[in-house]
Amino acid sequence: MEQSKAGAATKLYILAWVFGLIFYFLDYVIRSSPAVMLPQLAEQFKVSPVGLVTIIGTYYYTYSTVSLLAGLALDKFGAKYSLFIGTFILGLGCLLFVLSNSFSGNAGRLLQGAGCAFAFPGCVYLASKGFSAKSLATAIGFTQCIGMLGGSAGQFIVGPWIEQGVNINHFWLTTGLVTILVAFGLLLVIPKNADQVKPVNHIGSKGILWPYKVVFSNPQSWLCGIISGLLFAPTTIFAMTWGVAFFEQDKDFSFHTATIASAMIPMGWVLGCPLLGYITDRIAARKPVLLAGAMVMILAICQIIFMPDLLSAYTTNFIFGVASGAAMIPYSVIKESNPDEVKGSATGAINFITFGVTTLLNPIFSKFFGQTLSQGANKSTHFQLTGLFWIAGIGLAIILMFFLKETGQRKVNKLIS
Repeated sequence: MEQSKAGAATKLYILAWVFGLIFYFLDYVIRSSPAVMLPQLAEQFKVSPVGLVTIIGTYYYTYSTVSLLAGLALDKFGAKYSLFIGTFILGLGCLLFVLSNSFSGNAGRLLQGAGCAFAFPGCVYLASKGFSAKSLATAIGFTQCIGMLGGSAGQFIVGPWIEQGVNINHFWLTTGLVTILVAFGLLLVIPKNADQVKPVNHIGSKGILWPYKVVFSNPQSWLCGIISGLLFAPTTIFAMTWGVAFFEQDKDFSFHTATIASAMIPMGWVLGCPLLGYITDRIAARKPVLLAGAMVMILAICQIIFMPDLLSAYTTNFIFGVASGAAMIPYSVIKESNPDEVKGSATGAINFITFGVTTLLNPIFSKFFGQTLSQGANKSTHFQLTGLFWIAGIGLAIILMFFLKETGQRKVNKLIS
């Protein structure tokens, strides 16, 4: 009887995880789709293109900070109400994009970031309840695949819609209502005991913020977050925000071609995240795969800016996207670098640091490269300088990798022997 109850609960958690994947898919659609409607949104909010990118970038302010609250909420209250609130907030943020002023644009994007902060930690939480330890890594890798598939859909699918004349208000209204429906779906399918406070004495006796004190006092946690952020930034800032505009203006691509070229980067993540995760498990080491991914990213950028005829932009961007899946490896390292009792909070911490890096880099990139995009400068030189900016960031990540401690099973086995 007990086994049948446990089996039924496991199935419910897997079903809830599937609904969580829909939330995560929508997260990335909403995160990336503004890149294919920059002129329309600028007109909607009555701001300049650079002012619009500032609005879009506010997403990362709340995403990074609320990631900490999301981790605490999941640890303290479970997934039922935490994910409902996160998804509902995301839906409201989409609906605010229907209004025609900059205030609603800023407020909407801030709410979108806050809501999306619950998506990945929530999916990991539900997966840990529904899958065995042997299958958990695969489930988490599949989760990230679905997210990046949403990132590609936000450009691959939404871009042609906009090109065919779909009104952006219709898009944001429909997306907001669908997201709110998903919120109520999560509220219904997540098992009731998911929102019970967990009887963890390490938090009860030391305070609710104790896990973050442990994680943030560990220098390895900061290294994981900064490295992940530097590797992730070219996707979040360039591909998902500026990519279409840069390929249109600096490379003279058509809107359709620029949209597909930009979308190939998150599409590469769909393959790269599980593939590189599998390789790290296979060779029982994290750092070699992390370093190799970063090096391939640099080679891909060098090819597209210095030898653009060698491979098509589609191919190069896809390779770059596959390699940049290495940005997820520090998510495993931070868990392995901290005590078992704070592993849940470690996910919130690395999200905070990773997207904190994005929050810092976004205005820098916008000022020095976004603002000069249409000022008549030499297009080839401008695109090359843009690539060198990202190479510098990835190079810094490589330097920091030498200070990162190996946490793979190969290292553990050496210590034991």
